[in-house]
Formats: sequence, C-alpha cells, structure tokens
Amino acid sequence: ASRMIRYAAHLVGSGVERGLLGPREAPRIWERHILNCAVVAELLPDGARTVDIGSGAGLPGIPLALARPDLSVVLVEPLARRVDWLREVVEDLGLPVTVERGRAEESGVRTRWEGADVVTARAVAPLARLVGWALPLLRPAGTLFALKGQSAETEVARDAVAVRKLGGNEPRIVRCGNELVDPPSTVVVVERARGSGRRPGRPRRREERS
Repeated sequence: ASRMIRYAAHLVGSGVERGLLGPREAPRIWERHILNCAVVAELLPDGARTVDIGSGAGLPGIPLALARPDLSVVLVEPLARRVDWLREVVEDLGLPVTVERGRAEESGVRTRWEGADVVTARAVAPLARLVGWALPLLRPAGTLFALKGQSAETEVARDAVAVRKLGGNEPRIVRCGNELVDPPSTVVVVERARGSGRRPGRPRRREERS
C-alpha cells in the first residue's frame, strides 16, 4: 500500500508537472486512475508475462505490478519524456518492471516481447487497431485486456468482425472492482485464437474458431 501511495504522489507531482497527467485529474487520481487499473489484477492469470502497450503514465501497468508481484511486467511507451519518467518512478518504487521505448507494432518490440500471456492497454486506440497491435505480441490463447470507458459496447459491436479477421476470438466485456470503484472498471477481453499464427488478416471460417 505504501508503494501505491508513493506512485500516486509521483502522478500528482512530477506526472502533472511534466505533462503526463492533466492537472484536473489530481483530485480523482485514486478512483479514476489507480484503483480503476489495479482492480483489473483480478482477471490476470498467476505469473503472467504482461506487456502494457502505450503505457503513458504507467497505467495500467504499474498498478498491476504493485497489486500483483507475481506478474512479469513490461511497459512499452514511444515518447522519450514519458519513458524517462516511467524509469524514474519504477526505480524509486523498486519494481522489477522493464520500460521499453517503442511502439507495439514495431518489429523490434515484437521480437523482444512476443509470446506474452497478457497484453494490457488503456485509452490507446480503437479496439480493432489495438487488437492488430496486441495479438502479434501474445502467445496463442494469450489475452488482451483493454480498459475502456462508456465506448466499450459500441466498439465491440463495431469491431467484432475485424477482431476475428485479425485472429482474435469473440470480444467480450467484463466489469471488475464492483466493491472498490464506482463505476466498476470496464474491460474488453480478446483472446488470441489458438492456431492464429497464420497469415494476418486471413478470415477464418466459423468452424475453425475455437
């Protein structure tokens, strides 16, 4: 708990000063940001190799690493100033978390971190684009957990066909943290289909889907 409090202090202090978080977010840092992300920990399997893409201020990757020390977490972020801040915070908190400068779709990032059990993302991209970045990083049957707001239902309805064409199973919506946050966190869950190592984008017949 003390490290979570220190992380909150970083967010509302240097995080706001260096433009990683808007100043108006400071009063609602716990409910809207930290706890909103930390409660997703209940969905992740034990010891999961986790890649957080478009990590920004470390959300959700750092709260997940704090809530679940069994996870192996990599934060992927393209902007140098954010990477510098993330490295400072991770070092201060004493977290065994790797910070990687890059984008999820870059071949070097994929080569280093492919085969992950879990990919997480929060406020990074529309669902279909996000799935296109996340699935190549996942092992077959690995899972994308995308934190979404009120747009979740709309995005799932709009992008479900595209998700399947990209090699994902049917996207589903999970709400978690009912006891801790109001409203609960909304997560779109997409599993990489088994046997989806074929050419990307090839549509699969219905009977092939697991």
